[in-house]
Amino acid sequence: MTKDMTEGRIIPQLTEFTIPLVLGNLFQLTYNAADSVIVGKFVGDDALAAVGTAGPIMNMVILFISGMCMGAGILMSTHYGAKKYDLLERQISTSMLGGLGFSAAVAVLLILFSHPLLELLQVPADIIGDAKLYLRIIFVGLIFTFVYNFFSNTLRALGDSKVPLYFLIISAILNVAGDLFFVVVLEWGVPGSAAATVLSEALCCLCCLIYIKKKVPLLCLGKKWKVFDGSILWRTFNYGITSALQQMCVQLGKICVQTVVNVQGVEFIAAFTAINRVDDFAMTPQQNIAHATTTFMAQNRGAGKIRRMKQGFLSSIILQAVYTTVIALLVFFGSRQIMQLFVSDGSGEVISLGVSYLQLIAFMYYMPSATNIIQGYFRGLGDLKVTLISTILNMSARFFTAWLMIHVMHGGFECLAWANFFGWVAMLAFQIPMITSRWRKVK
Repeated sequence: MTKDMTEGRIIPQLTEFTIPLVLGNLFQLTYNAADSVIVGKFVGDDALAAVGTAGPIMNMVILFISGMCMGAGILMSTHYGAKKYDLLERQISTSMLGGLGFSAAVAVLLILFSHPLLELLQVPADIIGDAKLYLRIIFVGLIFTFVYNFFSNTLRALGDSKVPLYFLIISAILNVAGDLFFVVVLEWGVPGSAAATVLSEALCCLCCLIYIKKKVPLLCLGKKWKVFDGSILWRTFNYGITSALQQMCVQLGKICVQTVVNVQGVEFIAAFTAINRVDDFAMTPQQNIAHATTTFMAQNRGAGKIRRMKQGFLSSIILQAVYTTVIALLVFFGSRQIMQLFVSDGSGEVISLGVSYLQLIAFMYYMPSATNIIQGYFRGLGDLKVTLISTILNMSARFFTAWLMIHVMHGGFECLAWANFFGWVAMLAFQIPMITSRWRKVK
């Protein structure tokens, strides 16, 4: 169901729009969190570290595919709104065929080169075997990842945002159940965790196909699924590449930081894996508020309501401030209990490292709340170059600071929090002059 955000009270609209996004992303994050919690608790620190070192490579590939699917979704939404159904069908079939071919080719390459990639990240020898096996099983199911993302973005393009959320919930539940069965009951360890993820995505794809067959006749193309248009594929690539590159820059930055962490030992890696999961859960709602801001800005820009655009931006800042205050207090005062979710009671050093990071980062969360809302502002204006450049600056500064403070100056685990801080400083140093200038020009 579409939502007109050009009229009415702004904060309730932004809140209503944000909540489904938050729920969807939190269930998506449950995949990685379930792997980390169950593997860390029932297998050990080495297994947790192996899953953690494999995570950035896996996430970079998945986010690239997701970004391309988002680009296809923009075009589908345009054709659907214009009632150009023949063009919509060609867009859907071309995107599906192109995506399947791309996913299969990437999966083969990554399965073959998973070991050299992990060596490039300086993964310790005692966990590289498990990390490689985890990645290879995940990439066997990469086609399921594409199909799920493709149909989710297609349904959203056609105005259905609730069903993709339901599929995410189903997938998250299946993933947790699979982790418990394969890791705890069958004692398959790290391979069992990867198998649970692939199986949950495969079953989720099956649910998507059944739902579409019964409820979305527009997507029942029959023989038209074989239609492939090269010009449509090229246009889809152009739409999706900026979003995909931005998301990949974030993951590439995390991979670079992971290389700094990987030479510090297994306990350092295990603690880093856990705090990354906490940061994901803490900052995802900030990103969702920014996405709601993007939609609000775009709709009102199209309607020519410039004053309302600025009011929406200021209202989004209020929402960010309220949410960030709550999450900062929870992370600061609950840091030890949070770390105990990820590791066994005997892993005292891992818990201590994580607590030192979380208590420092908690009140730094105000900085990404600011960077995210500015990103949402520029996306709403259609200026994606600003968002891409600021992301590159953020991740570059984060990696350089982490390398300098840990590798050169031999600092402790808390230096990772300061690396995040200086990354956000670099981002804001670029964004604030840009938004100040644009704010004055938007009339």
